[in-house]
Amino acid sequence: MSNQLSELDTFRREVRDFLESAATDEIREAGRKTTSVFAPFKQAMAWQKILYNKGWVAPAWPVEYGGTGWTIHQRYIFVEECNRLELPPVLPQNIQMVGPAVIGFGSEEQKAKYLPGMLSGDDFWCQGYSEPGAGSDLASLKCRADSDGDDYILNGSKTWTTYGHHANKMFALVRTSSEGKPQQGISFLLLDMNTPGIEVRPIIGLDGEPEQCEVFFTDARVPKANRIGEENKGWSVAKYVLEFERGGSTFGAWLTPAFERLRARCQQSNDSGVRLIDDVSIARKLAKLEVDISAVEHTEKRVNANLKHGENPGPMASLLKILGSEVMQQYSELQLEISGVDALALQHTALHVGSGIAAMGSEADMLAMPYYLNTRAASIYAGSNEVQRSLLAKAVMGA
Repeated sequence: MSNQLSELDTFRREVRDFLESAATDEIREAGRKTTSVFAPFKQAMAWQKILYNKGWVAPAWPVEYGGTGWTIHQRYIFVEECNRLELPPVLPQNIQMVGPAVIGFGSEEQKAKYLPGMLSGDDFWCQGYSEPGAGSDLASLKCRADSDGDDYILNGSKTWTTYGHHANKMFALVRTSSEGKPQQGISFLLLDMNTPGIEVRPIIGLDGEPEQCEVFFTDARVPKANRIGEENKGWSVAKYVLEFERGGSTFGAWLTPAFERLRARCQQSNDSGVRLIDDVSIARKLAKLEVDISAVEHTEKRVNANLKHGENPGPMASLLKILGSEVMQQYSELQLEISGVDALALQHTALHVGSGIAAMGSEADMLAMPYYLNTRAASIYAGSNEVQRSLLAKAVMGA
């Protein structure tokens, strides 16, 4: 055990040394100012390129497709060190979503064609799942892909398409049949966003940023060769991707360093010599949050242990998604309470990386409100927590 710990300590130092030397000031600023699960696009993609050149961009991928071969412990350390240095997370669409789908269900030709661009960031993929009438009830989607020779003709729309206005590729769920159960008529397609008949319209969020988009398809022609898996069996691919989106995450590795920074703020004396940590209410909330983060971290390690042995996360992915997102919201609420009235002003111009505009109050205060607003969606995206509880009831309790 001591030898293993020594090896992990050596690995942690190696990771920390590289991260400290490789990240530019602009990338560091973007990481500090990230108030969503999605970092600022330009800086996140620049960071992905640096990690790609190092060979560290996709730690969870099989080695033969560009993975690192790290153990579960090493991968957790890597994410933890990135978060301790407040570096921007690599955008998940390429590495955590469509990549595993292509590796798990794609042909060798498709893997050779698409995986290199996903790793390098030369391609950026957006996710075409949700629709105006199909969010958590994804099987009710209506965006159609009608057969026409060697192609599909797409008509319909997608919404909440994160960074769709930056993407040159999309992975999408489309309806190829209306027969049988709704899940049986869905196919998984890879699209080129430059295809005629595709229109992208950004949506301005509560934090003032155009992170999400609407995407409209009008007779957009997509080759059938771009389909992953069999026709009408895309639901299996989608479930596989969603399990990894929910269960292959590292909530704890993010929350633990963030909590340490929040507690350190409370331990500092203000101009009047008062420490927030001495407030009984704040101290109690900090203690509860620390316990809940520990629970998330241990649950996460159980899920990741299953991934290590090649197993799907299964129902545990739903449990982790519920725990992780709700503790994220708990953290954001306490952070907002600690910042108080200094967080009320939404200082959008100061948030932009490289703007040079100073924020009113501390940078932590400036970020508290946008982060709070963004985390309201945490219990909805990747399948709402209510739906996750229903899945758990069916899978674990047979309800």
